[in-house]
Amino acid sequence: MRGVLALVMVLLAGTAMAADRMRMAVTTSFENSGLAEVMLPEVLKDLDLEVQLLVVGTGQAIRLGEAGDVDAVLVHSRPAEEAFVANGHARHRTQIMYNDFVLIGPAGDPAGIAGAGSAAAAMSDIAAAGAPFVSRGDESGTHKAELALWQAAGIDAAARNPSWYRAAGAGMGATLNVASGMAAYVLADRASWLNFANKGDLALLFAGDPAMFNQYAYLPVNPALHPHVNAAAAEALEAWLLSDRAQALIDGYRLNGEQLFTYNAGAD
Repeated sequence: MRGVLALVMVLLAGTAMAADRMRMAVTTSFENSGLAEVMLPEVLKDLDLEVQLLVVGTGQAIRLGEAGDVDAVLVHSRPAEEAFVANGHARHRTQIMYNDFVLIGPAGDPAGIAGAGSAAAAMSDIAAAGAPFVSRGDESGTHKAELALWQAAGIDAAARNPSWYRAAGAGMGATLNVASGMAAYVLADRASWLNFANKGDLALLFAGDPAMFNQYAYLPVNPALHPHVNAAAAEALEAWLLSDRAQALIDGYRLNGEQLFTYNAGAD
């Protein structure tokens, strides 16, 4: 009997010492960047909080938040984020960090986009050349940014001919793999591109247009709509993301000497 009681006490002690847990939906571009592998062990160490990631496109991440299937989302499509807040699914939106989108393509640059004067002009050059282009096609933040660039170029869906325009319907890493295999153009976030191993003949050809700015924001799911969410953990993580500790990790994250993200938490 004493042995059973001792075992129960050990199990109870183990439960008491177990880290708190929360679920966060994040974009595939954030996960592909490798930053999660740097940050999450430090969150566990600092907060005794295990953050379980659901890695999806921004559209799916927002839907998971709307359904109350996660405690927070970290995404990069401001219109979708603002609608999420306006509809009551989060009480606020907190900017965390940014990088930029870049246009990748065959090193030989058959569409000649490297000399384009703007991102919209580069997209026009790709369409005019009928050069292969691979889209995420998954309602992600990157996909939404790509569609905005096509719109700015005056090229609607009907003008994007399937003979050269292909939708991968996949995450950033998988889409880059398709582009590598096809020697095609593709829009990517800079962090995923730098962390991508299978570059093949692909090269970064165009960047720097303000239209390619890529902001990431954190949205804790509103417990008033979903009382079961771990609101305390989501608040604790947000406070940590606003700390000097998070800033040092984000600004200090580099690959081959290049900074992948810039911290701007709380700025709007």
